[in-house]
Amino acid sequence: MLVAGNWKMNNGLEASLGLTSEIKGILNDEKRNQASVVLIPPFISLSAMHKLLSGNDISLGAQNMHEQLNGAYTGEISATMLQSVGCSYVLIGHSERRQYFGENNALLNKKLHSALSHGLIPIYCVGESLAEREEGSFWEILAAQITEGMAGLDPSIEGEKVVIAYEHVWAIGTGKTASAAQAQEVHAFIRQTVANSFGEDLAASIRILYGGSVKPDNAESLFSQPDIDGGLIGGAALNSRDFCNIVHAAS
Repeated sequence: MLVAGNWKMNNGLEASLGLTSEIKGILNDEKRNQASVVLIPPFISLSAMHKLLSGNDISLGAQNMHEQLNGAYTGEISATMLQSVGCSYVLIGHSERRQYFGENNALLNKKLHSALSHGLIPIYCVGESLAEREEGSFWEILAAQITEGMAGLDPSIEGEKVVIAYEHVWAIGTGKTASAAQAQEVHAFIRQTVANSFGEDLAASIRILYGGSVKPDNAESLFSQPDIDGGLIGGAALNSRDFCNIVHAAS
């Protein structure tokens, strides 16, 4: 199980370090057979948080990256830059990047391969909008996001280094949550799509996270589903107690 906390555009440096210390302290005090944990703060806090997490089991991730390693791309961050400040994970294709910044499957495929080529584990996000779900086209959209966004992946070399996160886009930030059965249905479809495109071995081993208003009171029912391997947590990740309770639910 893997639980990743995406802080989005929240928390300055001081607040990020405070929240990190709280999460680290709670998880250390309540040591269990824990899920793997990744914290994904804004870029400005990555270096300081890496130092704070030194010697701890909590990993560090970034919210985005550019597909190129360097050049005239003002305001962008590369895979090697993320590595230099201690990142081991990176979000690729979060729904907000797709919606607000026009990132498409072809671009995200380049980012995914750049991340893999430079030692980062991509958490590759897929998901449908409410309109796409209601009109019934979401199965085709999900399949295209997987086959196009992960095209060229060598499952024998790179496959186990990829994580997929399924986002009910209509549930993000709304307080709405898919039922555990709805979430399981889509996760099973994603796993089968991976099997069809990249082989049964990768489908069996790849971790597929659920992202869509996961909270302490619904986490256990979601994580108990056979094809859900953890969560990509948004709002609840900004509260140390809630986030740690979700981690415990995944254990």
